[in-house]
Amino acid sequence: MTFNQDKPIYLQMADRLMDDIVAGIYTDEARIPSVREYAVTLGVNTNTAMKAYDELSRMNIIYNKRGLGYFVTPGACENIRSQRREEFFNNTIKKMIKEMELLGLSIDEVVEHIRKH
Repeated sequence: MTFNQDKPIYLQMADRLMDDIVAGIYTDEARIPSVREYAVTLGVNTNTAMKAYDELSRMNIIYNKRGLGYFVTPGACENIRSQRREEFFNNTIKKMIKEMELLGLSIDEVVEHIRKH
């Protein structure tokens, strides 16, 4: 995985796991890779991976079964989608509207362009 400088690595790792949950790679109650496995896969320090797992646990996306590993919390996929929808409308769309105004674009022009793609 290539990390960018705009966001802490552990948050990028958490985002990637959430992407995998939304994509159906990990479903409700599915075991996810161990902290150590995930760190090795992404080529990061185990402590960084642990921070990602702690963040996901705090968000109630995953939970730990002592001695067995981490598992996807039931309903995690919908929780992630809900959070991301809110972020999309509160951040992405607002930025897009501001940019549209600066460029003199109408909503019709933008919708037409979206439909083409």
